[in-house]
Amino acid sequence: MRTPHNERVNSAKADTRKTRTSRAQESCPERKCILSGETAPRDSLIRLAISPDGPDGTAQVLPDLLARAPGRGAWLGVSRAELETALSKGKLRGALARAFKGTRLEVPEDLPDRIELGLRRLLCDRLGLEMRAGKLILGTDRIAEQARSGRVAMLMHAGDASLDGNRKLDQAWRVGRDLEGSGAQGIRLPLDRAALSVALGRDNVVHLALADERSAERITPVLMRLLHFIGRFGEAGQAGNVAENNAGAPHSADQLDDELSFEG
Repeated sequence: MRTPHNERVNSAKADTRKTRTSRAQESCPERKCILSGETAPRDSLIRLAISPDGPDGTAQVLPDLLARAPGRGAWLGVSRAELETALSKGKLRGALARAFKGTRLEVPEDLPDRIELGLRRLLCDRLGLEMRAGKLILGTDRIAEQARSGRVAMLMHAGDASLDGNRKLDQAWRVGRDLEGSGAQGIRLPLDRAALSVALGRDNVVHLALADERSAERITPVLMRLLHFIGRFGEAGQAGNVAENNAGAPHSADQLDDELSFEG
């Protein structure tokens, strides 16, 4: 039997989650986007770093998606479309010149492609780690059963999954989480079933779920940054709400497993 909505236990859990979220947000350092000038938590931004100087003294600007490269960095909080506009109009070069004063810079024309590819790879790597750790639930019937029982913390669908299949699992998830009538739904991933199948080493992966709330926290920041960068802002907010509502604040980029690496 599920706990009634007005039960104090639920209120206490909600208060605890809000407290954990607010504390984590307060402790997360902020950075300013070099293009928009807006300040945001660094975990929601994309860091750019520069390579060692080449033979001609020029350093190449590269994405540093785990924010671990030494030296100065520059931060982006804009979408891919906004970045491409800034790149074509020369605004990005000017902003980078101010961020890396005194350095001769080479800004790759395919920088937006490199960032998106890196974010997609990072998400696939993270999902693969959760798979190897036994944290992922696959298969429509198994997910539906676990969801109705309230044992699914995060529900995800392939980008090319059918709407009918999504709706059925979304409904089962809402029932299990006492969210009937809320319109809450699983996250439509920016990865199709082919990409998911390769990342997870399984055939025809269309739907996937996480029962472990800490796993959902690890997935969320990576997914949010990718959704935001490709212009799916509303879904990025939805992804963030999943972790906040179910388990408190997402892990920061610094807390991602050391097994994750990015090749610039």
